[in-house]
Amino acid sequence: MPSPTSASPAPSTVAVLGPGGVGGLLAGLLSRAGHRVICLAREETASVLRERGVTVHSAAFGDFTAAVEADTELREPVGLCVVAVKQTSLEAALERLPEGAVGPDTVVVPLLNGVEHVEVLRGHYGAGRVAAGVIRVEATRVAPGVVEHGSPFCEIDLAGLPQPVLEPVVELLSAAQVRARIAPSEALALWSKLAFLAPFALLTTRHMTDAEGVRTTHRADLVALTEEITAVATACGAPLDPARSLAMYDACPPGMLSSMRRDAEAGRALELDAIGGAVLRAAGREGVSAPVTARLVDEVAQRYGTRA
Repeated sequence: MPSPTSASPAPSTVAVLGPGGVGGLLAGLLSRAGHRVICLAREETASVLRERGVTVHSAAFGDFTAAVEADTELREPVGLCVVAVKQTSLEAALERLPEGAVGPDTVVVPLLNGVEHVEVLRGHYGAGRVAAGVIRVEATRVAPGVVEHGSPFCEIDLAGLPQPVLEPVVELLSAAQVRARIAPSEALALWSKLAFLAPFALLTTRHMTDAEGVRTTHRADLVALTEEITAVATACGAPLDPARSLAMYDACPPGMLSSMRRDAEAGRALELDAIGGAVLRAAGREGVSAPVTARLVDEVAQRYGTRA
């Protein structure tokens, strides 16, 4: 991506692989900011997006509709490619992003849950093109091309590539009203998100509850999970404070739900392996005990007939 020359970066071409809740929100914000956005999706979704654009309902960003292009496959190099599919559909979705269409100046930013997908993408596109990215947001696709943004925030941390490569991406996102920054390290960026998400996803899905239920009725498990997973993160090079994570749960809106719980309610495949499974594999490699995490992963797997 060319370096920006002002507070409002020159228009860029951005591809969004997976225009669901997260991808649709970003596609809408980037298009509204004046960028050319190409959404990559199945033909039935792509046709709706070409005809109607992306509609966003958000207390933070307002209600708006933004025009986007859409295709089933990326057919030209772009400056930025946002990968916003679920971990459960990543391998199949990458067929829409051929290696030949990812040019030498393309920055690929995955915004998936978990920590293991970054190396998968680097295996496809090269270590010098793929950043480590995490997003903190609650956004739900309620219909093709229609997104409800429920959280008062939308924040992205980036790492894993040189600062001169990431800075233009940060400015591009920031100008579109996304709070973006470069994290101190890749491990810290990825594990900071997972250490918050894993307890929240496991408990809300296991007990079909929300943020209020997690931090009150199930607080003992919340504390234990937080302590275990921050210990795993620390062993993986991301020193985290469990007290800070608990404070974040206490600050969440009471009715906030995890995407895993939403998937469970809708009968969709769960990202249990990408979230809980990744924690347990890292704990095993690092020799960190995580019995409560293992119990919750097993209970969710048994309840929904999935595996980690």
